[in-house]
Amino acid sequence: MARMHSRRKGKAGSNKPAKVVKKSWTIYDANETEILVAKLAKEGNSASAIGMILRDSYGIPSVKASCGESVSAILAKKKMLPKLPEDLTGLLRRVVEIRKHMKSNRKDQTAKHGLVLTESKIRRIVKYYKNTGRLPLDWKYEPEKIRLYLE
Repeated sequence: MARMHSRRKGKAGSNKPAKVVKKSWTIYDANETEILVAKLAKEGNSASAIGMILRDSYGIPSVKASCGESVSAILAKKKMLPKLPEDLTGLLRRVVEIRKHMKSNRKDQTAKHGLVLTESKIRRIVKYYKNTGRLPLDWKYEPEKIRLYLE
């Protein structure tokens, strides 16, 4: 698949298997996995961090194969989802860092271009999350108030 803002193709990487099957060597059942997901979410971990912790520390290769639901679906069921989605939060953090860099490096045109591209990604993803109901319809991206969203 091609990159969003350049016409280059992406890097090669591993792909998940097409068929989602629970591995025979996993020792945790669906209830135990959901309890672990809830416990890790209470500790303040994001959905992707929870998946990596479960994979690396607990030997659960796929939460979806184990429980039949993704980590974010489990968190939504338990009403533990964060206010902002994780990918949107990451983009907002990136904008904050670029703006901080731009204050001290006013003539950095590459950073300015990166800021424009990142903000366009934010607008695109906000439109998606409003259509899917993950964000309220009156939520608005305001570059001056980003720090309030992240705190």
